[in-house]
Amino acid sequence: MFANVLERFRTLALSIFLVAAFAVPALAGPFEDAVGKFANDDFSDTNDAIGAVASSGNPLAFAIISALQDGRLMADPDTRKVYVTEPNGKIVDAATAEPVASLPAAAAAVRLNNRLRRAVEAALGGLTLLSPDPAKRIHAAQSVFKTHDEAMLPLVDEALKNETVKAARLAFTEARAAILLFKPDATDAEKLEAIAAIKARGDQEAMALLTGLTGDQPAAIVSAAANATAAIQRSLALWSMVQNAWYGLSLGSVLLLAAIGLAITFGVMGVINMAHGEMVMIGAYVTFVVQEAIRTSYPGLFDYSLLMAVPLAFIVAGAIGILIERSIIRFLYGRPLETLLATWGLSLVLQQAVRTMFGPTNREVGNPSWMSGAFEIGQVTITYNRLWILCFTLAVFAILLAMLRYTALGLEMRAVTQNRRMAASMGIATSRVDALTFGLGSGIAGIAGVALSQIDNVSPNLGQSYIIDSFMVVVFGGVGNLWGTLVGAFTLGIANKFLEPVAGAVLGKIAILVLIILFIQKRPRGLFALKGRAVEA
Repeated sequence: MFANVLERFRTLALSIFLVAAFAVPALAGPFEDAVGKFANDDFSDTNDAIGAVASSGNPLAFAIISALQDGRLMADPDTRKVYVTEPNGKIVDAATAEPVASLPAAAAAVRLNNRLRRAVEAALGGLTLLSPDPAKRIHAAQSVFKTHDEAMLPLVDEALKNETVKAARLAFTEARAAILLFKPDATDAEKLEAIAAIKARGDQEAMALLTGLTGDQPAAIVSAAANATAAIQRSLALWSMVQNAWYGLSLGSVLLLAAIGLAITFGVMGVINMAHGEMVMIGAYVTFVVQEAIRTSYPGLFDYSLLMAVPLAFIVAGAIGILIERSIIRFLYGRPLETLLATWGLSLVLQQAVRTMFGPTNREVGNPSWMSGAFEIGQVTITYNRLWILCFTLAVFAILLAMLRYTALGLEMRAVTQNRRMAASMGIATSRVDALTFGLGSGIAGIAGVALSQIDNVSPNLGQSYIIDSFMVVVFGGVGNLWGTLVGAFTLGIANKFLEPVAGAVLGKIAILVLIILFIQKRPRGLFALKGRAVEA
């Protein structure tokens, strides 16, 4: 009897073991089964797997579909295992996210056709709406706003119900409004609410959405859409003016940076320096050389390349400026036409020298990470490189003002500017002041080249693009007056950007030139004339 009981126990244990063994695949669950279908190398099975994985709610779903889209989803037909190769080279099991040492020899990328690619894009759109990353959720909601796909409404409603981030919630609200606006069975109240939400968005995409509304809508809907479109147009016109003003300030900062050194040399020495633009060019090429040295030897310091280039560009351009003044300019004082011709010839020599050393083609100067990208304020887009250049220009201007006011060299420069003979009779070495002034103006032009290298092509012709505008700024603002140069640069920059949309770039510059000529007829000394006996005489 005991033997029979023991035999029955063994039979029961064996039965339990067999049931458990066969139940393991079932316990793996539908997600693992869906992932396994990718290994069948059949387009129909792959399509079913995409739908099943996307709708599973599993946190691994987004990574798997993304890998499929990028060609990083690998399947082994022998073992029916599926793997994800991550961008960093790591390999994980797609179903469990467990790390894998290496791919099996038979593993190959899961194939896609055009129909499957569309299915992948749709699945990713839905998955991204529920992504844990708020930035991805916002981007997905904006994509839904553009497509206003009615099939996305349940996902948008689910995401909106659980959303806690304010910006993402607003994006989901706008996406829902775009869907309801074109949903055939949406009520009039829902469509009016959607129009209000789209009107609040107030950008070009919102206006395009409203204007795309068909005319077979009820009169109340059509009227509300037309009023919203008109309101958006008025808002965009105001934002466009603000954007043009920002562009004008940005251009004005560039003109100020290029002209501020010219204002010093022209004001103190009365020298028409046509080679001033080449000092800007030299500063840009110093930046290129610094970045090349960092790229080849110290790539980790690239974000500090501009900070290193600024003092080097000032020293190199300033030293060349002093050399020019001592070897050429000092023999031509009092002969402005000959000075103009000599510096113009010198500019050609410097351009050719740079072509010989660096070649005639443009050179690449990269943006550090802290100068890359942009941000928006309302409908105005502000790039970080332009913003940093504006701040840098104002800082240079403030430092230069402090130097002229609080240093011995600044006092001597102001004395020579106002009355050269009186300054000489008081013991000031005017020739030394001339050399240092020319070096200072050239050095500032050099650091202007550092800034301009971030927004313009670094080539031998870089300086020629700014020399005429720099002279216009100096003459308009008042020769030798830094505050006049500041006001003149920003005034001309803003005026230029407001005239360009109306008259075009070329006619806009011609109009600015004509206006300056007419202004100089009334005020020959510019906006802010210098005071002093020699000047007033």
